[in-house]
Amino acid sequence: GTNGKGSTCATLRAIGEAGGLRVHVMTSPHLVDVTERFRIAGRLVSEAELVATLEEIERVNDGAPITVFEVLTAAGFVLFARHPADLAIVEVGLGGRCDATNVLRRPAACIVTSISRDHEAFLGETLSAIAMEKAGIFKPGVPAVTGVQAPEVMAVLQAEALRVGAPLARRGQDWT
Repeated sequence: GTNGKGSTCATLRAIGEAGGLRVHVMTSPHLVDVTERFRIAGRLVSEAELVATLEEIERVNDGAPITVFEVLTAAGFVLFARHPADLAIVEVGLGGRCDATNVLRRPAACIVTSISRDHEAFLGETLSAIAMEKAGIFKPGVPAVTGVQAPEVMAVLQAEALRVGAPLARRGQDWT
């Protein structure tokens, strides 16, 4: 991938599963089949369960405007809620601040992988603007972790973590 979100999710899943945890994972995008986005306790969701969940969401949504990513995020949350697990790993979409996954009020931790120029039409034309969008996942009191960042990116992430009260662990300074 571009900046390591998928690899980070895969690594966290492997650690959790090696520790004996039941782990759910929601990632994007998919490569071949949409079921790849949803790993429920170690297995990809079945097509039948995903279709039934998507049909339920369509009924509940009742024709209101909704994006494909929002529908798939809702499906992931419904699937996760219906199957007990010890850990749920949720990959944000292209941003952070306005991302559908950002409805989670109290995650265990938030991770921002390396930031580079990506999705500039949506996130901003500078690394600082992109960093501000990505930092939108930080929550009060929730640990935030970051990968190696350019100095201007790290300045934004540090300022935003301080502003919301999220303890920040910086790769290369606080952890290696």
